[in-house]
Amino acid sequence: MSGTPTSTEPEQGAPGAPAFDAAFARAFHELLGWRRDVRRFLETPLDPDLVETLLAQAHMAPSVGNSQPWRFVLVEDEVRRDAVRANFREANADALASYDGERAGLYAQLKLEGLTAAPVQLAVFCDEATCQGGGLGRRTMPEMLAYSCVCAVNTLWLAARARGIGMGWVSILDPVRARETLEVPSDWRLIAYLCLGYPVEEHPDPELERAGWEARSGLSERIFRR
Repeated sequence: MSGTPTSTEPEQGAPGAPAFDAAFARAFHELLGWRRDVRRFLETPLDPDLVETLLAQAHMAPSVGNSQPWRFVLVEDEVRRDAVRANFREANADALASYDGERAGLYAQLKLEGLTAAPVQLAVFCDEATCQGGGLGRRTMPEMLAYSCVCAVNTLWLAARARGIGMGWVSILDPVRARETLEVPSDWRLIAYLCLGYPVEEHPDPELERAGWEARSGLSERIFRR
């Protein structure tokens, strides 16, 4: 892959800090490349202890003011899962109606969730009323609470992939309805509804790119200098 680290010398850190050598840097680069949004899962259960380990690693994510505003809700009740599936179907139908012509036809063929097969479903909420952190870093950018939760989601994604577990982020949902389905406090904001499990297949390229929906652009188009 382009951009693969080539240095053979480990980076020197503070005394007592671990030294992550070039082999680790290359492995981490591979991990980033193979982290994909998975929608096709085996129904093989995940060990509950493993799920707890992954959540503990997600809990190591950075957060504004050390507020740790993420709230993890494991959705295990089948009635609630059915309600989330119905939520998705209605939101997806609305999304499809917003497209026309070939784009609509392509959208209709996309696999956009793994809500039936994935053995683990996890809702990540942001507790927007948390007092933890004392408001540090949020006065001018209160959205930093939600961004902190996104950091936890990304940490979970990488931790899962490092163990061969796929994760998919289902964003085609009515968030208020999902919050009501899961009966969580009204000041918890849905950040992500996630499916986790062993993938049916693995690819280094995004599924939406393979399906012809959108290709990844080059990095140069995302860097600006002022």
